[in-house]
Amino acid sequence: MTTPEHQLDHVAIPSRDIAASVQWYVEHFGAEVLYQDGTWAFLKLGQGKLALVTPTQHPPHVAVRVGAETLREAAMAAGKPIDQHRDGTSGIYIDDPDGNQVELIYYPSRRTVYDKS
Repeated sequence: MTTPEHQLDHVAIPSRDIAASVQWYVEHFGAEVLYQDGTWAFLKLGQGKLALVTPTQHPPHVAVRVGAETLREAAMAAGKPIDQHRDGTSGIYIDDPDGNQVELIYYPSRRTVYDKS
């Protein structure tokens, strides 16, 4: 069951050249750049978000937005530390039954690069 806390946040795909990939998605689909650096970009694309990741930085994955307590509980259950991300979010990667990477991601209120102050 999907709850307001469990929402599809983004899909991440690998890119060998972040800048070229960003340009392609902007030109072909009108994507809006939410964040970009040399190894990672985050794009608003229609009703969803797309992360472009270098193969050595992040695995291809699907991200589900969760609350702080859910993230803490999942990290404890998985025996993993919570990663603090450069954009102000935090999360962990877990595997689904088929070995696909799923990121559980938490956006602390008013503490991410996406917050408009």
